[in-house]
Amino acid sequence: MSDNSTAESTIKPTDLRGILKYVPMFRDHIFVIALDGSLVAHENFQNVLLDIAVLRSLNIKIVLVHGIGQQLNALATQKGVTISNAHGEGLTDPATLSLATEASALVSLEIMQGLTRNGLRCATCNGVRSKEAGIVKGTDQQCSGVVDKLDITLFTRLLDGHTIPVVTPIAFSRNGAPLRINSDLLAADLASQLEASKLIYMTTQDGLIIDGEPLKNMPVAELKELLTEKIAEIPDRLLSKAQHAVRAIEAGTPRAHILDGRLFGALLNEIFDKVGIGTMVYSNEYQSIRPAVKADAYSIYNITRNGVKKEMLRDRSQESIEAAIDNFLVYEIDGSIVACVSLQAYENATVYEVGSVYVQPFYQNKGVGRKMIEYACGEASRRGAKRVLAMTTQANQFFTKICNFSEGSAADLPPARRKDYESNGRNSKVLYLDLEVDA
Repeated sequence: MSDNSTAESTIKPTDLRGILKYVPMFRDHIFVIALDGSLVAHENFQNVLLDIAVLRSLNIKIVLVHGIGQQLNALATQKGVTISNAHGEGLTDPATLSLATEASALVSLEIMQGLTRNGLRCATCNGVRSKEAGIVKGTDQQCSGVVDKLDITLFTRLLDGHTIPVVTPIAFSRNGAPLRINSDLLAADLASQLEASKLIYMTTQDGLIIDGEPLKNMPVAELKELLTEKIAEIPDRLLSKAQHAVRAIEAGTPRAHILDGRLFGALLNEIFDKVGIGTMVYSNEYQSIRPAVKADAYSIYNITRNGVKKEMLRDRSQESIEAAIDNFLVYEIDGSIVACVSLQAYENATVYEVGSVYVQPFYQNKGVGRKMIEYACGEASRRGAKRVLAMTTQANQFFTKICNFSEGSAADLPPARRKDYESNGRNSKVLYLDLEVDA
């Protein structure tokens, strides 16, 4: 069906096998979810609340920030009041502030009623302190505000008490005066200061579409470029979200999502499906990873010696590493190589093996190894691989629990690799990861 409000999701959100894989990854993480006022008014909003209840059942901490644009427009029409702006992106005159305060109370009430029906604890609070936006480009913004201070202690106590903070776009200044804050900006500031794992903008429009193509996954640098070169193609109601997604990521939030909340199961699909259905913008957490060059052979040899001594890695000479240097990736910090991984192709590059995976002790248990494997698997996928193999004697838990590999057997190895496996006597575990293949 073409109606977005009734379209079925591409995966089943209730597929426990798909969801449970992510439970350890997101447990006790904070997600800041920004809800457009138009979505709160939409018939699918009750399903959005059900999705939020699922996230809470998985011990994911939720902060909800809501907009009021549609409700403010409706009140203005009903009362015959001309408002200065509906979406908090310009000046707010006193008449608009009065209606915005009323609209905010109505939307908060509806959200809290819905959360209560789903058995969830929630609360509004004065954890956001505002200050006047002042004069911008020569225009007095009057009753518009920006974030002055966030009471992180208060928000943390609510979250630790299994309570969802419901944050309104009306916040009080130091002297108690109400000011209107753009909800997209407010959500971005909350995400960065609460160290949220995700900032999720839920709206009643598709994700970003440029040149007729939907944008699914993109690094923040690419979005910044689009905001300069293709800004005319971004709808007004998504432009603010795109700009504040950049703001949040540059302030430390790893992921920002923009998705159409009218789609059934949109929130769960976006989080628990590898492809997702909206636009995901991500920080370049792999910026320290690069292809190795010949001059790196000595460093790779040195950092892997400890792994060889512990029989974690096969012994390789510096000369053999140098000969195969094009197969290596390294993780570099301040000019020093702290980790490495090799990527060897088999069977016409449809199968790759990750090997020589090692992280210097000081950088272990800091996510470096996971990033190296994720990057290597991504590189194999870009080269057309369908499967990545790994063989290990001591890192089975790392590959299966952290990197989602499955345990296989020697029969899963390409013939050339199987011959070497059977002759080297290491008796390594054989693991594999099947890659997503683009249709």
